[in-house]
Amino acid sequence: MSNEKCRWGILGTAGIARKNWQAIRNSGNGQLVAVGSRTVERAKEYIAENQSQIPHDPPPRPIADYDAMIASEDIDALYIPLPTGVRKDYVLKAAAAGKHVLCEKPCGANAAQVQEMIDACAAAGVQFMDGVMFMHSDRMPALRAELDSGEAIGELKRIATQFSFRAPDDFFEGNIRVNSALEPLGSLGDLGWYCIRIMLWTLNYEMPVSLTASMIRQSEPDDGSDPVPISLSAELVFPGGVTGSFYCSFETEHQQWVNISGSKGHIAIPDFVLPYHGPEVGFDVEQAFFDVDLCTFHMERHTRRVAVREYSDSHATSQETKLFRKFGDLVLGGAPDPHWPEISLKTQQVMDACLESARNGGQRVTF
Repeated sequence: MSNEKCRWGILGTAGIARKNWQAIRNSGNGQLVAVGSRTVERAKEYIAENQSQIPHDPPPRPIADYDAMIASEDIDALYIPLPTGVRKDYVLKAAAAGKHVLCEKPCGANAAQVQEMIDACAAAGVQFMDGVMFMHSDRMPALRAELDSGEAIGELKRIATQFSFRAPDDFFEGNIRVNSALEPLGSLGDLGWYCIRIMLWTLNYEMPVSLTASMIRQSEPDDGSDPVPISLSAELVFPGGVTGSFYCSFETEHQQWVNISGSKGHIAIPDFVLPYHGPEVGFDVEQAFFDVDLCTFHMERHTRRVAVREYSDSHATSQETKLFRKFGDLVLGGAPDPHWPEISLKTQQVMDACLESARNGGQRVTF
């Protein structure tokens, strides 16, 4: 591609897009060209709000019609944060128009939808990628090096993770994440996607052998629509006997941790999705020593901190900026990387199996 920068359009005015508004500006290889909404008034309002804090020069233009935005000749890539329930058709239209697609998660209502999106992007020769920011952090190569060294945790045995937040009462009345027409996967799609992804990443994307899931609580719509997961947990078994578990919930206050355990120690990350504020991100390698001398029982804590210089957010080094920079490099390089759609599909397939098990009383699902 001959363009110096990847020319972006944001299809929709979702809250998460405000963070990525800044990431595009910080990326260095991206330019935000337009924002699309159902009305020009809303698009103008959204642009004005974001420009007041993070100005783009020139400002992006408002577009009142999604199809018109997809057809725009001065846009190379579309960031699509539209609700999951309506996203597929726009991804297919974007691919048909030759637009590269950065898609919010969960990518689809089910794996069949995601496969259709991926196939359409592949046929059009455009990049498909989901919007999981932590995948692009410099913390991940550092973590991989510790896992592969064999010294930090030894032989991998178990992965446990949780992503949750305590939603206010009115969230359960009107938020789209409990609306099955818009977000049919509830907390599983919104939060569980990250838990599944970190497990698959740790295991180099080896799929589980089987899993069971428990629907701890689901929504109780009074309009005849389908319920969605509010709180859900799952237990996964991987090849070689490695096990994993996760809990995702709209009912438990902010937690986003992962613990990777082995035969020699474990690695603890308390902020694997959204790094705690500061100029570095990292994790702790812990190798406790338990000493028993007759009546004296002594547990020693041995912790080693591993960190990289990377700002948590709102910076040229932050993970969301690296996501957009990486995507821009792929667009400008003209060679889509099939790794990214492959891992999106695997994440969705595991998530589908969790929902199937949870809705069938915890029945085991095999792969």
